Amino acid sequence: MDYKKTNAPTNTVTRNLMEMCEDTGNIYETVTIIGKRANQIAAEMKSDLSKKLQEFASYNDNLEEVFENREQIEISRYYEKLPKPTLIAAQEYVEGKVYHRNPAKEKEKLQ
Repeated sequence: MDYKKTNAPTNTVTRNLMEMCEDTGNIYETVTIIGKRANQIAAEMKSDLSKKLQEFASYNDNLEEVFENREQIEISRYYEKLPKPTLIAAQEYVEGKVYHRNPAKEKEKLQ
């Protein structure tokens, strides 16, 4: 999933949790699924940002050479304006783009 092209809102949205938990039947399981997906998205966003900012890293210990880099500031602002990982994960869940399974439930069905 490309989090840059998501249609998730950038601010908080009130959602009907009872509609969201219809497929799992358990609100806590639904929240856990969304939370785990949000952690995956956050890790991906962090690694992408780190890769982009790595080229601006200064390996000198000289404090006099520290200066603001316009490109670095623009990259940081871009990532700040993206929707938060929890909002992206919730939107993906509502759209049915998140695959999830519960091995405990599958085991119960087999017995």
